[in-house]
Formats: sequence, C-alpha cells, structure tokens
Amino acid sequence: MDVASVSRRSTAPFSPTRKQKCRCINELIGLTASVGGEPRVAGHRITVQDIAVWHERMGWSVGEIASEYDLSLAAVHAASAYYFAYGERIDRSIEEGGALVEKMKEQMSSTGAEPLDKQPE
Repeated sequence: MDVASVSRRSTAPFSPTRKQKCRCINELIGLTASVGGEPRVAGHRITVQDIAVWHERMGWSVGEIASEYDLSLAAVHAASAYYFAYGERIDRSIEEGGALVEKMKEQMSSTGAEPLDKQPE
C-alpha cells in the first residue's frame, strides 16, 4: 500500500462528495410559501436575507447569529453559502425592500399622517 492511498483513505470521512454537500445545504436551507417563497433556514422563519443583513451589513459574527436565534453553526454557514451563491438576487431584494420603506415614509409625510412611533398615546 502506498502513502497516497493511505492518505486518501484517512481523509475520506472529512471529504464529502459534491452530492453530499448539496444534500446537506438542501437539508438546512429551504423554500416555503409562509415567508414569501424566500430561502430560509429549515424549521425557522429566519430567511437567508436576514442572515445576510445581520452578517454582511450589521457585522454580526456567525456565532452571534447562531446564539441569538438558537441556530446551529451549520445552518448559519449554509445560509451564508446560499447568500454567496445567489447574493445578487438577495441584495436586489434588500434594496427593493428599502425603496418600499422610503416610498411609504414619503407617502405618510405627504398625507400629514403621524408615524406610528410619534403618535400620542
């Protein structure tokens, strides 16, 4: 037996095939109608977009996100992997959501309506 075959055999449990990797991510990230068909962490209403915002824009670590929302590190990493694969689409959704909020703020100010957080109790 040569050294290369021993080396390959000893690392096999830590070297999943591409099919195994995809299956793992597919088990951790799902699509559901309950959150608008957006990719989300399986078993949670937390979307990949949420994790992208917390990690990429707010600077939270993977560990902070996992701890705060009772997620496994694998789930947060899977969401990050999904984001890096489809980030352009997710970033567009984030920007569209921000534009909608700005439009609603503008409409409220033009009608003279008080924002909910500034209304008298």
